[in-house]
Amino acid sequence: DASFLPGGAAACVIAGRLAAADPSLKLLILEAGEHTKDLAAHVQPARYFSHLAPTSKTVTFNVGKKSEHIGGRSLVTPSGRCLGGGSSVNFTMYTRAAASDYDDWENKFNNPGWACKDLLPLLKKTETYQVEADKPTHGYSGPLKVSLGGTVTNVGKQFLDVASKIDKDRGKIEDPNGLYKCDGYGVSFSWIDSETGRRSDVPHHYIYNQEHNKNLVIMTGKRVKRVIFEGDKATGVEFVNDTVLRPDADQTVETAKASKLVVVSAGAFGSPTILERSGIGRPDILKKVGVDVKVDLPGVGENYQDHNVCFIPYQASEEAETLDAVFRGDPEENAKWIDLWPQGKGLIAHNGLDAGIKMRPTAADLKELGPVFENRWKTHFENAPDKPVIWVGASPREYLGDISIAPPRKYYSVGYFTQYPISKGYVHITSGEDANADHDFDPGFLSDPADHATLRWGYKKAREIARRMEVYRGDYLPGHPKFSPNSPALAKDETTGASLTAVEAPFIQYSAEDDKAIEEFNKQFVQTAWHSLGTCSMKPREDGGVVDSHLNVYGVKNLKVTDISICPSNVAANTYSTALTIGEKAAVIIAEELGIKL
Repeated sequence: DASFLPGGAAACVIAGRLAAADPSLKLLILEAGEHTKDLAAHVQPARYFSHLAPTSKTVTFNVGKKSEHIGGRSLVTPSGRCLGGGSSVNFTMYTRAAASDYDDWENKFNNPGWACKDLLPLLKKTETYQVEADKPTHGYSGPLKVSLGGTVTNVGKQFLDVASKIDKDRGKIEDPNGLYKCDGYGVSFSWIDSETGRRSDVPHHYIYNQEHNKNLVIMTGKRVKRVIFEGDKATGVEFVNDTVLRPDADQTVETAKASKLVVVSAGAFGSPTILERSGIGRPDILKKVGVDVKVDLPGVGENYQDHNVCFIPYQASEEAETLDAVFRGDPEENAKWIDLWPQGKGLIAHNGLDAGIKMRPTAADLKELGPVFENRWKTHFENAPDKPVIWVGASPREYLGDISIAPPRKYYSVGYFTQYPISKGYVHITSGEDANADHDFDPGFLSDPADHATLRWGYKKAREIARRMEVYRGDYLPGHPKFSPNSPALAKDETTGASLTAVEAPFIQYSAEDDKAIEEFNKQFVQTAWHSLGTCSMKPREDGGVVDSHLNVYGVKNLKVTDISICPSNVAANTYSTALTIGEKAAVIIAEELGIKL
């Protein structure tokens, strides 16, 4: 009846909901990666770092074009490549978009039914909020559990304590994810079950619990080549064997027919490239690789967005509670925590993200951000008080760069990422026939000067907190700007005179030369936040849209896109919550069209 391409977070939500509502529906999920059922790397939250290893096969490493805006580097952006997609490999960080983000989707991009008031019931439907009872914007009977994780470390507690003493413009926020407020410090929550310590991913809670349903079919190791049409009606797909795990796999094209609907849900990289191989996209791109144009849809693959993140490392004392030894695979440390994990306690049930703030600038901060940020502030933030400019937060985990060059010890990070970068990129195909070919991918990072200003501001805010935390023993020098030796901003480690800064000490005064050093550092150090979206935007066709508010691809029938790629604009959050919400909304839309009651 319907094919889902592939089996990422949103696709598994939709297929799971429809299968549970009508077990007679014949549903097929085609997934390039493999199953995740009960595998430690997927169900134990602290194991997420293993998916970033260069040898990992559970994510796809999407290599971007080299860019002068990031110091001539090629940014590598992982995306989930296993059943459940990002939900099975992400950092399990529970953050939600601002209410106005969703309101923008309805009001600015003409998508009725996508405002926050419409999506709130679906946000609640997804979750069981174990943090606190009777919160009006949270759910208490959904399949996915939300908690504090296995512990709140002393790193996170010290971050909050210092922030409360040095930042008199901002206070504490009781619920950082209540949708309508920001600019307060709070503990971070996780997609982790407080009773079992397990990751709250989609496959284990929407799909694997329906293994008795033989009409819900999952084929792994399959890469979708293109959508098949009869006239303008989508009737199925062509697919081949994935070559990541099996480089010599037979590439004979197979076909799956779908009598009612084809659902493309392959994320910001996969969805636009499936459409382009199917003849839907910008004519010059399609013709260049020998694809006949079926639908002239210039927005396909455009509007790529992410969050620009830097995690700044610091040397920590031995008293610091960190994930360093767990990440390095220390047998003694792992044995210490593994026994506590099934009770939902300890560092194996933790995600290494303890506390933070979604921050808005004060009047003084706006001066620091400067004229390049002024227009962005006035047009995007000034009249939307729930929209933060940047996230700043503490992470009790090892240096996130090349750990082979970082001396084994305890570290912590205080990171920052821009919530709404102006800079945008694109994702397009490089081959009309090879479904396993690399993408033509430009992340577009830092191509707008305002994004530089935001990151520079973030470094300064993060560092003032980090150097006052009791666990501080120094800056890890490879992860800091190269300031002049005479600058008061000069980074120092444990061997070059670093010392704990008193709470009442004045903030560092940065010179213009120091600001240039921070900007150059951010260019070299900035990374993806794994939050890719926007490449099949839900907005009017004449404005570069790819799908309408019912997720139908313009110009054809029986074809929908139902994943994070449909976001017309960015969200102030890690994107898992938004992907789930899109999945739940798509399930409602499809169920109504098929006459099924969810």
